[in-house]
Amino acid sequence: MKLSVIEEIAREQKEALLMSDSGLRREALDFLPNIESHALIISGIRRCGKSTLLHQYLQQKSEDFFYLLFEDVRLYDFQMKDFALLDKIIEHSKQKLLFFDEIQSVKGWELYVRQKLDQQFKVIITGSNASLLSRELGTKLTGRHITKELFPFSFSEFIAFKTLTPSIESLEKYMYTGGFPEFAKNENLETLKMLIDDILYRDIVVRYGIKDASSVKRLLSYLFFNVAKLTSPSKLTDIAGVKSSTTVLEYFSYFEDSYLISLLPKFSYSAKSQMLSPKKVYVSDTGLIRAGAILLTENYGYFLENLIFIHLRRQTKELFYFNENNHECDFVQLENGKIKSLLQVCWELNTDNEEREIDGLLNALNYFNLTRGTIITANQQDTIYHGGLEIEVVPAWKFLYTRLV
Repeated sequence: MKLSVIEEIAREQKEALLMSDSGLRREALDFLPNIESHALIISGIRRCGKSTLLHQYLQQKSEDFFYLLFEDVRLYDFQMKDFALLDKIIEHSKQKLLFFDEIQSVKGWELYVRQKLDQQFKVIITGSNASLLSRELGTKLTGRHITKELFPFSFSEFIAFKTLTPSIESLEKYMYTGGFPEFAKNENLETLKMLIDDILYRDIVVRYGIKDASSVKRLLSYLFFNVAKLTSPSKLTDIAGVKSSTTVLEYFSYFEDSYLISLLPKFSYSAKSQMLSPKKVYVSDTGLIRAGAILLTENYGYFLENLIFIHLRRQTKELFYFNENNHECDFVQLENGKIKSLLQVCWELNTDNEEREIDGLLNALNYFNLTRGTIITANQQDTIYHGGLEIEVVPAWKFLYTRLV
């Protein structure tokens, strides 16, 4: 590539970024650390607002910066040798804070970032593929990076963006719309359908050289349709139209790396049991479920459970489901390896499900020798005592509105 071309692209991109609306202040801004000797990595699904978050971060610091988005089509031919040209442009700009958007698309990027850190530059990176980021970070940037994840709008961000108040009505609106900023603004479902296609084809089919794109899309649609349910790769080969469960597992990893889905493991003190047990599937945003599922049946209980999972996942990766002797509890939340909370989720407690939901939570409490648990419903609030154990019934809109800590 030519130095003049890269320089012009960088100038145009920075102008566009500075002129763009910085949008709703993201809660994640409060948790971004000051960086000196470490690279700051912001990862998350496409279109969740990573660039906007970094724009807000840079505004807060009031420090000039150099910016380059590597997914610009004009940079399609950018290769490792072109980093030498980039060095000259950065030197000419006299900026010491570097902001690289989607740099993981360039082979060898981690070596360049390490070089800039060694040269006392401050580096911020955003990326939408967890595997590409973590693999290179773990080899060339060990101990030299801090990674933070960004998700679509939380419930509290959503109601601030839509100027609503926390209530069962705003909960239903959030559950129906999801938290992608662009879709929350225009509510055009084609926005999310195009996002799914963009991730499927650009980040998965093309990147991993998959010849049968339809099999990937069928499997993803099936997972969207079966959100919050147990899934096993060996039972999905026919649905995906592939011969091997190994291929299904590969597709699962691609979906997770692109932040489309998360697979929740069963809690077990045995690593082997945890690995072999079926996992529960959750989608990164409930709006995507509506956009991507075929023949969608809107089960509010599963949608609500998905919302609670996303809320918990924002806080920790230490999440499991509990299932022993056919008694299930939806979420086991750990903190530093210790049980923090046990959570059961249903749209409402009624005569049809009350015994099952309470019994599942009670069995989990006894299993972990705990005395308090929580049942999250859409709009019920109560306290239940049973044999010295306490169950708090909490409205989801109150639970979701609590600020992340």
